[in-house]
Parts: sequence; C-alpha cells; structure tokens
Amino acid sequence: MDPYELLGIDRDADDATIKKAYRKLARQYHPDVNPGPEAEEKFKEISHAYEVLSDPQKRAAYDRGGDPFGGAGGFGQGAGFSFTDIMDAFFGGAAGGTGAGRGPRPRVRRGQDALIRLDIDLAEAAFGVTRELKVDTAVLCTLCQGEGTASGTHPVPCETCHGAGEVAQVQRSFLGEVRTLRPCAACRGFGSIIPDPCRECSGDGRVRSRRTLTVKIPAGVDTGTRVQLAEQGEVGPGGGPAGDLYVEIHVAKHPTFVRHGNDLHCTVTLPMTAAALGTTLTLPTLEADLVAGETPDTEGLETSFDLEVKPGTQSGQDTVLKARGVPGLRGGRGDLVVTVAVETPTRLDDAQQDLLRQLAELRGEDTPTGNLKQGGHGFFGKLRDAFNGH
Repeated sequence: MDPYELLGIDRDADDATIKKAYRKLARQYHPDVNPGPEAEEKFKEISHAYEVLSDPQKRAAYDRGGDPFGGAGGFGQGAGFSFTDIMDAFFGGAAGGTGAGRGPRPRVRRGQDALIRLDIDLAEAAFGVTRELKVDTAVLCTLCQGEGTASGTHPVPCETCHGAGEVAQVQRSFLGEVRTLRPCAACRGFGSIIPDPCRECSGDGRVRSRRTLTVKIPAGVDTGTRVQLAEQGEVGPGGGPAGDLYVEIHVAKHPTFVRHGNDLHCTVTLPMTAAALGTTLTLPTLEADLVAGETPDTEGLETSFDLEVKPGTQSGQDTVLKARGVPGLRGGRGDLVVTVAVETPTRLDDAQQDLLRQLAELRGEDTPTGNLKQGGHGFFGKLRDAFNGH
C-alpha cells in the first residue's frame, strides 16, 4: 500500500509534515489506546509507512518504484523502527526526538556552587567588614590545563559507540523490533576515551586545593544573608567554568544589644533613687566595638552617648534614639531603643530602712492601698463595673 496514502500526506511533504501525520495516527491506532486486531494491523501499516518515509534512502528508493515493504509483507520482519519514534509520537519528543538520541555528553561542564559559613560580630554585620576566607574547592588542574590527558596525548573516539556516546539495544516484542538507546558503558557516554590520563587529576581536569579569598561583607547584613562570589565555587569537570561561592552570614549574640530588624534594643538598670530623681547616663554605642577591635577606618566614630533619665522614670519605660541602630542594606539606619529597668533594693540596713520610712510618711505612703488602675477591663475591672451598675 502507498505509504503516502497510509499517512494521508502529499508526495512532496517535508519531514515535519511526515512526523506530524505519524504522531496523529500512532496515537489513534496504538494497541494500548485502541485494542483490537484491525487497529493493531493499521498501526503496523502506518509504522511501516513512517519507517520508509522518515528514511531519506528508503523514501528515494520507493519514489523510484521500489517496494517499501521489501515483499515480506510482515511488520515484524525487518521493520526495526526505534522505540524512541513511538515515544516521540505520544509524548512529542520526550523520549529522544526523532530517534537520533542525545549524542555524547560533554566532558567540559560547569562546576557546582559552594557554600561556606562565616561567623561575625554584630558590629561587623552592622557596619561591614572585609575578611579572608580559606576555602577547599576543586580548581583547574595546572598540569593538563583541564584537558585530563597526559602531555602530548588526546582523547580518542570510543570503539564501542564510535563516538556517539550511546549504544542501541534491540528487543523483539509484539510491535516488532524495539530499539532503545542507552549511554555507552565503555566511555560513560562521552563518546571518547582518554587512553593516558593526567597523573595529577586522573583525567578529571581538576584537583582539590585550599586557597584564600578576600570577601567584603556589606553593612547591614544579618544571620542568613548570603554574599555571592561569582565563579569562586567548584571548577567544573574537564576544566569547565566554576560555579559560584556563597558566604552565609551568622551573627554572634552581643552582650549588650539585641537586634530586631534594623533596630537595636538594650536594657539599662537604674536604682530606684536615680529613677525618681533623674540622672544622666553615659552608654557605649555599637561603634565602640569597632574601635575596641582595632578595625581600620574607625577614626572619628562616636563610641558613647549621654542618655538623660527624667525624674520619675518608670520601670519598663523606653527611650528611642533615632538613627543609632543598624544601617540598612538599601540605605537608612534603624533606631536604638533603651529600656529602663528600675531596681528595688533587697537588703537595707537599719539606717536605710529608717530613711525610707520617713520618706514614705512624708509622701503619705506608709500605708499603701494598692490602688487599681482606673478603666481596666480585667476581672477586677468587670467586678467594679458590676457594683457600679455599668
């Protein structure tokens, strides 16, 4: 039967049209989709037709008047179409395109990214720092310059797959001869073999080495921030381009300041007398850590500031100092929030107790009542409202 007529195409149809027609009919008549002897026979015929018309030599022979089926008349005899052709018909090339396979895989490939953790202080995270890191990664083999071969030698084509990187495995089934392609075991899919590998890298084109890198940490980073160093990761197989190196920041806890976003929080403890009378405190800034650590370019940094505590300051009261927090990665700077904790003395001698009693008498606080806060909505507030008829 005419293969053009079987596929429903013109005699001058191009390869794309032939392939499209075969896909459509293969989906329609495949035995798994359309069981039955008639559909199976039809599927065999269109598979024969596609085998002839997809092969330039067989198509040319048929156009000259040859027999496309070789007189055998049977699908299983000499069909030999690729299993990837069937998969291509159903999945649009997911199994290997037109049956030509993927070809040899390249020896030269990009390297993997690398990750290293860096511990820094809060001040370094806030204002930035430059550090030297020792990293252990794959680097280019200097003996073979990534070629993987000994001096004066080169890779040779694989005799098993003849440079294709794949070998065909043919099996017989009710569909006929089904051909599948697998990576060549002899050359591991490269299509070539290195007969005399480099003695330094054993043919990989790279070796492991420890090296020192300088990394600049920008101001405003926090725990979890990653700084990217382009092309400083693992060199790829065959001396391929290096991946990137990511430096993940971990900020150590500070003895005084706690960071919340770009704001800094600290707590200062005052005696109750200082909170009642008021005072002025001199407190260190975060910049003081840079000066103490002998960080370069610290000249002119403000290492302390005065905090005015107003008379009658209550425990838990906050004082917000604008723009004394952590600089932001995109500019600006957070605030410093100072919380006052008023300390009540736990041990008083007789004289101190007498003085406090005198103060309590003068203030009328010698018999305190523990007044409830007006307008409360807790249990006692609700109880009071009930008695008052609210």
